[in-house]
Order: sequence, then C-alpha cells, then structure tokens
Amino acid sequence: MTTVLLTGFEPFGGEALNPSWEAVRALDGQQLEELQLVAVQLPCVFGAALTRLQQALAQHRPALVLAVGQAGGRAELSLERVAINIDDARIPDNAGAQPIDEPVLAAAPAAYFTTLPIKAMVAALRAAGIPAAVSHSAGTYVCNHVFFGLMHAASQQASLRQAGFMHIPYLPEQAAQHAPGTASLALAQIIDGIKIALLSAHRTTQDLRQSGGSTH
Repeated sequence: MTTVLLTGFEPFGGEALNPSWEAVRALDGQQLEELQLVAVQLPCVFGAALTRLQQALAQHRPALVLAVGQAGGRAELSLERVAINIDDARIPDNAGAQPIDEPVLAAAPAAYFTTLPIKAMVAALRAAGIPAAVSHSAGTYVCNHVFFGLMHAASQQASLRQAGFMHIPYLPEQAAQHAPGTASLALAQIIDGIKIALLSAHRTTQDLRQSGGSTH
C-alpha cells in the first residue's frame, strides 16, 4: 500500500471555509486502488504551515504528496508546475504576518519543479469532464510557501517520490458572496477531480518508470 498525504488549508481572508480542506478531509482514510489517503489541515500562516507539513511528513512517510489550496477567481483545477523561493504577501496571514520579498528558505534554490506528471493529470481530468489546466504560478502567498517547502523536503527524501500542488476554485456558496460571475466549482466535482488526478499520477509514473521517461 502506498501512502498519499493530502493537505488543505484553514479558512483565510475573511472566508468562512476553505474548499481545499473541505475537499481533502472528505478523502481522509479512503483507499484508491493501492493508494491509502490521509489528510492534514495546515494553518494559513507563514512558517507554521511548514512546521505542520514537516510533522505530517515525518508521521505518515508518504510516497506521494498533493498539497491543495484555494485560488479564488480561477475556474479550473490548476496543477502547479513551479514553486519559487519567495514570500510576498498581498494580505496578512492568519497570524497577522505579511512578509514582503523574503525567501521561503534562505539556503534553498530559487525554484523547484513539481515531480508530479501534471500534463497527464490535466488530460485525465479533462477527459472526465472536469475543467483543469497547468499553471505556471502558485503566487507568493502561503500556498507557494507550502509548495516550495514541500518540494525542498522532497529533494532531500528519496522515499517522497512525487509531490506537487493543486489550486482549486471557490465553492458556489463562496462565489455567491463575491462579484457576479465569480468562478466556482462544486465540492463533489473537486473531490472527484482530486481522486482522478491522484490515480493518473500513480498510473502514469508507474508506466514512465517502466519506459524510462520523464514525469514533468
């Protein structure tokens, strides 16, 4: 059995809920083929989010990690390609911190690429009728902070074979509180999308290992 760690965030920015946590907690304890899923909530706080992530990595020792975060305004599930070593917060985090132009990790590289087969994952999602796209920017808020910290950890842990980040839209009940026409996606569709993406990543990587191809 392969352990998969899913992370989602607590609400932030005045929202009453965070769809990333609502989605991943619905999958906590589920099994997808040989994948055993476990979900952990992260605080929307610079620094503390990475501490909680490190604790979860040590506790569960996953082979695959998919961190999930809210991206209000986006209309599809976004598989992020690159995490950058910068914190540049447009709003304060839930502890009131607002770092500007600071590195996530001072001694780390400028950027890391995901080790998930994101194009195959997007293709699988679209084939299932779920809007999805590859994204080239995870922003510079706590989502990117976690994404970068995750990829730095993966670079140092051979057992963590696949890791990456997915941004998801608002839920309809959130979008209703914003400007008319604000994009949203139903929770059930987001949950289905995460499951499809995980299975695609697992199967694609198995195939690529046999063929010697790249997962990026």
